[in-house]
Amino acid sequence: MDISVEANGADLQQLIDRLTAVGGGTLLLRSGRHLTGPIRLGSGITLSFEVGATLEFVADYELYAENSVSVIAEGSDRAYIVAHGAHDVAILGNGTIVASGGAFNTGFDETVGTYTPSEKRPRVLVLEDCSNVRLEGFVIEDSPMWTVHLVRCRDVIVNSMKVFNNRQLPNTDGIVIDSCVNVAVSQVVINTADDGICLKTSRSEKGIGRCEKIDVSDCVVESNSCALKIGTESFGDIRDVRFVHCRIQDSNRGLGIFSRDGGTIDSIVFSDIEVDCHETPDGFWGSGEPLTITQLDRRPELPAGIVSNVRVENVRGRCHGPINLFAEASGGIAGITLCNIQLTMQEGPLGTAQQYDLRPTSVDLSPPKDVEGRGNAWLRGTDGKIIGLVDYPGGMPGFFAHNVSGLVIEDVATNRPVPLPRGWNAHERVILGGDA
Repeated sequence: MDISVEANGADLQQLIDRLTAVGGGTLLLRSGRHLTGPIRLGSGITLSFEVGATLEFVADYELYAENSVSVIAEGSDRAYIVAHGAHDVAILGNGTIVASGGAFNTGFDETVGTYTPSEKRPRVLVLEDCSNVRLEGFVIEDSPMWTVHLVRCRDVIVNSMKVFNNRQLPNTDGIVIDSCVNVAVSQVVINTADDGICLKTSRSEKGIGRCEKIDVSDCVVESNSCALKIGTESFGDIRDVRFVHCRIQDSNRGLGIFSRDGGTIDSIVFSDIEVDCHETPDGFWGSGEPLTITQLDRRPELPAGIVSNVRVENVRGRCHGPINLFAEASGGIAGITLCNIQLTMQEGPLGTAQQYDLRPTSVDLSPPKDVEGRGNAWLRGTDGKIIGLVDYPGGMPGFFAHNVSGLVIEDVATNRPVPLPRGWNAHERVILGGDA
């Protein structure tokens, strides 16, 4: 069943409800602008865009109170579009979702190079406990917060979707795959300030799930945070994940795994990836690293899970920062194989790559009153330095490992300038603790 829509937002939800009541159908948005408030999708519903159709949301956080979700993120508990416990849900077509992110900025912070976001911002699309989901073809522009958030979903296909967000607005992750099983993401293009494609296992009122059987392929990502990432929320286990045949361009961190909570992270592959990583101001996490794996506790009562059985192979490109593998305790990172990695390191214009970054830390959960900044973003101590940034011992190497066991390095080269710039380590590789 197809319905042509040229009406206001209230009519959109009424039409969706009518379709849901009869077992589902397709709601077709004709070419043109459709201004709307909250949208809730039910089982069997396909939202389809005709070429030239634009779905624009009213930028009023309070308007979306009924679109609440179970995972609270950066103070956000709602979204423009939601679905709960639905099956056979799809958003398709060559239209555009305009998310009005600029309306949720409160100013620009020159000291760290980011906009300061409003305290309350909606996500664009949140699907919780859904199955047989397809997202394909459409564009999302200017998200205020996380763009697509999949929570405890099964059997999801995301194909040929595009996300274009403000490159200086924090927390505008492209796609967040949270406690999901059997997800395939392919041919997606993302340009954003925060993480590009990110896997998590968040804690919510519905408990803790697992994330497994995730396949990401043939994607192009630009990110001022981490382009292809696992963590930092890692309360449940994350395993059987493949990132293959992707291109990372004009980004900060390229590939990242961040264990901070109780879940283990196991059986991960990054393969056949091009990277282009540059320095960013220290308000952004990390700076120019092609690969980062960190494991450390941020809650005394919940030790961070072990990261194990990770294979990174056939990676090429350029970067300002080194490969960085850091575990707080011996064995926190184990069974890491790096194979056929060829990188050209260049001196960055900011010098921020010369420290390694352990954010988020325990300080982010309860910031002291006498420090400057924003919790879970950046905090500047009384000494004027960002908390969580640490100098590399002896200067910046091309490869740094701390407390990593079972480390295998085969045909890995980080080609550095000659002569070495000031502040660089004379040794290309610095390996402390663990065993290789």
